[in-house]
Amino acid sequence: MSARSRARRRALELLFEAGERKLDENELIQLRSGDPEYPMKEYAVEIVRGVVEHRDDIDSTLREYSEWNVDQLPKVDVALLRMGLWEVLYNDELDDPVAIDETVSLAAAYSTDDSPAFINALLDRVSKQGKKDRGTSDQAASQPQPDSAQSDEGSDEQD
Repeated sequence: MSARSRARRRALELLFEAGERKLDENELIQLRSGDPEYPMKEYAVEIVRGVVEHRDDIDSTLREYSEWNVDQLPKVDVALLRMGLWEVLYNDELDDPVAIDETVSLAAAYSTDDSPAFINALLDRVSKQGKKDRGTSDQAASQPQPDSAQSDEGSDEQD
């Protein structure tokens, strides 16, 4: 299992635990960071924080594409879908098929027999159709602005 795959599994564990225990994800990250038995991967933290930051949009997309409310789905599937949707919609460093395949693999290991196919179909639809629907605003946002293009160079945030 690759380092990124282990980080995704850790992110899934954190998202699921936070949901089950009704804990704040950022507090849970702090709590778990000191546990040498379960080392915290940087990418796991990035996923969890990304899901927290974009949760409203992710959940809206989830409802739109699944036609289910979040509370009607198995909790592990909600955690998987939030994680997968964050990677598909917000992580431009990762190809969508990789994000989808990794999420489906976790679903096969940790969820119901029907979940991998459901999660695969939903993430694939969002990848193909959802990005197209968002295309105008994403393209406009990614166009360099005359004054700000130079000042933003080299200021990529590091976790």
